Amino acid sequence: MTSTTRKLAVVVKGWPRLSETFIAQELVALEEAGHELDLWSLRFPTDKKRHPLHDRLKARVRYLPEYLHQEPVRVLRAVLRTMFHKGFWRAARLWMRDLRRDPTRNRVRRFGQACVMAAEMPRDTAAIYAHFLHTPASVARYTAVIRGTPWAVSAHAKDIWTSPEWEKREKLQDATHGARFLATCTGVGARHLQELADRPGRVELIYHGLDLTRFPAPPIARSETDVIRFLSVGRLVEKKGFDRLLEAFAQLPAGLDWRWEHIGGGELGDQLRAQAVKLGIDRRITWRGACDQPEVIEAMRRSDVFVLPSRIAADGDRDGLPNVLMEAASQKLCLLSTPVSAIPEFITDGQHGVLSGDDPAEIAAALSRLALDPALRSRLAEAAYARLTADFLMQPGIRQLDARLQQMQRNQGAWRD
Repeated sequence: MTSTTRKLAVVVKGWPRLSETFIAQELVALEEAGHELDLWSLRFPTDKKRHPLHDRLKARVRYLPEYLHQEPVRVLRAVLRTMFHKGFWRAARLWMRDLRRDPTRNRVRRFGQACVMAAEMPRDTAAIYAHFLHTPASVARYTAVIRGTPWAVSAHAKDIWTSPEWEKREKLQDATHGARFLATCTGVGARHLQELADRPGRVELIYHGLDLTRFPAPPIARSETDVIRFLSVGRLVEKKGFDRLLEAFAQLPAGLDWRWEHIGGGELGDQLRAQAVKLGIDRRITWRGACDQPEVIEAMRRSDVFVLPSRIAADGDRDGLPNVLMEAASQKLCLLSTPVSAIPEFITDGQHGVLSGDDPAEIAAALSRLALDPALRSRLAEAAYARLTADFLMQPGIRQLDARLQQMQRNQGAWRD
């Protein structure tokens, strides 16, 4: 692949983030395709670890003011520099209209961050590309209007299902200020957004897929022991369904010797650990917390079943197609999940894994079935690996995205002070 050498500004929520390896994988691949990236992060990193993948990114990382009051001089300087351009007042009118419908401090912060980005972005920046349709896309949109620069966005899961409809419509329909294109990583998300767009071609389904060069070959055979080893990787939040998984573990047959290892941080950690104690299963559980990619892969290689009991949260938040399922499949680890959102786009129940309802009794039945049938686990794992390598590798999606970004970047003039 070849690409333009004009700068592409990329807006992300935070960098680096352990839970967003799909973004890091994509950005590294875009650099390798020839794109010169500038990374603009709305927040400072909070994770104490980094994936090796993060260190492969060559782009300069710039941190916008996380809260405007923390860098008032920088914000004021940016406003003064940009306010003499017509684009500033166009963006200000757009922002005021949004603020009337969303009168929050976050909305104010978005415009302040956009002013800083517009003022500090290199002159030869040809386009802006944001990850996530909510806050990052708003900052990208306001910045693009100020600078007269085209912008695009990649939408994923929470940003699709919890953003207000008016905002999604305007980002997808406004001929002057809307996104040139939107890439989304699931068929179910693409269909939803295409219904909101003014033209279906503005929304394109681009699966993240997996870069198998980052992973070791799957183990030839898994060690056979009397203990069944379950593994989950995911943030401890409502939509991951770990509360119901704990209830399911408590319903497993008394004679089944099992262990569960969990990797990931999250706001519900204390609550879930207390739930495990109350259910009397805490001694069978290892809470690993946040881990880097090599630690995750090591855990996958020594486990028997990967469990991700996703569900729709009370606020509508849900998973898209979690990359961690593909990562587990890369190590020929048997998959147990739920038919939520785009998960069935990768896993066909009974063929590439097991899709259970999210009721604890149903999950428990699926856990027991897989625990007692190693031949079934092996067959499902082999099929999931074949599915991954045939249809869900990274390279086709990167080619799609590279073509759309190149098209957007052509013939863009430099900004004049």
